[in-house]
Amino acid sequence: MTRLQRRLAALGAAGRKALVPFITAGDPLPEATVPVMHALVQAGADVLELGVPFSDPMADGPVIQRSSERALARGVGLSQVLDWVRAFRVDDADTPVVLMGYLNPVEIRGAETFAAQAAEAGVDGVLLVDLPPEEAEGYRQALGRHGLVLIALASPTTPPSRLAAVCAQAEGYLYYVSYAGVTGASRLDVAEAAGHLAQVRARTRVPVMAGFGIRDARSAVAMAAHADGVVVGSALVSVLDGSQNADEAAARARAFLQPLRLALDGGPVAA
Repeated sequence: MTRLQRRLAALGAAGRKALVPFITAGDPLPEATVPVMHALVQAGADVLELGVPFSDPMADGPVIQRSSERALARGVGLSQVLDWVRAFRVDDADTPVVLMGYLNPVEIRGAETFAAQAAEAGVDGVLLVDLPPEEAEGYRQALGRHGLVLIALASPTTPPSRLAAVCAQAEGYLYYVSYAGVTGASRLDVAEAAGHLAQVRARTRVPVMAGFGIRDARSAVAMAAHADGVVVGSALVSVLDGSQNADEAAARARAFLQPLRLALDGGPVAA
């Protein structure tokens, strides 16, 4: 059983909802990435999604686009991202790390080389936003040979035939995009998303994480009622923006995530 499988199985056995924060590697400061990762775990993160900066993040809204631009301006690339995962693993051998990004950096290396490098660094899974499911099998096999999983994506606009294929192929967990659009928008309709989530969860054997539109404890609890966990990205990236040093960024990350963890575990939800 892989590190990701163990973590998700433990959550399921305990009846707990997964909390999956996303940050852009290298933002708000390159030296803050590893401290922020540790701070998020201390605050209750179950899985970390680490965004690989990319010049054309077409699925992302302005907040994450700008964070990617800032990281790229500081020279952050995939090699440095993998170095940060290695550094994180020195003190944390248990928390799963999923790289989230786009196909081009993987293509440049080649799927097999990328998979080997990511596995050696301590990565557990990869989510490639612009990889069509019809073209994913070669990448899934390359990752699988090195013990990594390819996280699948589904959304309200995924056609039924493609949704069936995505659900059948899903490994680790399935990332469900709660609405059609880019990250960071504020039009989450929980009732509408709930119906789609019920269909997706009925079709797949892996946990389903709901992302897009999760901004605070209240929205996290509302969506988690219909999913196995939630992903929070733009709101967290926005909170980190402007941090002057690694300690400040880590403190901001911890303060943001703790109320979400508390609320998902049945604690109070701030008004």
